[in-house]
Amino acid sequence: MKSWEILADNLSKAGWSLGWVSALDCEGRTIWIADAHRGDGQRFVVHADEKLTAFLELESAVVHQENKSNGSQLLADLAVRH
Repeated sequence: MKSWEILADNLSKAGWSLGWVSALDCEGRTIWIADAHRGDGQRFVVHADEKLTAFLELESAVVHQENKSNGSQLLADLAVRH
């Protein structure tokens, strides 16, 4: 299993629905766009030059928000799964 797949699996197990796509920017470079959302209306969208970087940024955004909202339980859950 690739590193980005592990991150995606962890986010999915934490209740997030995920999507990702590659696209070309105006200079012809490949960029990756990833999003995580769930039924309560929370949504995060990130973009990066590499797929792994996009998922790391997505995980960071989700964990940061969860820590603000619910303490550190999600962070602990994600750390156990790594």
